[in-house]
Amino acid sequence: MSQLAIEPSHVATLHYALADERGRTLDDSRVRQRPLEYLHGHGNLFPALESALTARRAGERLRVTLAPGDTYGERDEALVSISARSAFPQDRVLQAGQRFQAQGPDGPRTVTVVAADDTRVTVDANHPLAGETLTYDIEILEVREATRAELAKGHPLPAGTSHTEVEDRKR
Repeated sequence: MSQLAIEPSHVATLHYALADERGRTLDDSRVRQRPLEYLHGHGNLFPALESALTARRAGERLRVTLAPGDTYGERDEALVSISARSAFPQDRVLQAGQRFQAQGPDGPRTVTVVAADDTRVTVDANHPLAGETLTYDIEILEVREATRAELAKGHPLPAGTSHTEVEDRKR
């Protein structure tokens, strides 16, 4: 029997390590002891990463480097703003690095506090990895055909989940 290649409507399971352009590891599925499982061709990964995985097979290893435009975009300094401290709850301690939800013109978005003092708060609405070149070191563990339920949901489902169970949950 031939080994399946990663193609649309296949589920791929892989380990990955994600590093920034300085070589600093940002995430590692092996450390978390939890491989990534995704449904190929359903928008679950960055398109450029998904393209690099197409036609690969279990056992293969690859390194994929993605430019900011292929991931979280370039940094946009217009997304950094300064507000009066009075615009925030007075009982909330604000420190650089904190993240919270704020209402933006296109709906809710996560912002990061850059600086805060008694009178002003500077927040950054860029994704924390915007402007970064990212490198994925990947090992493909398994490739299988997606179930009908997974295709209907657009992502992998826990092992043993049947199409009937998914339909029952909708009712």
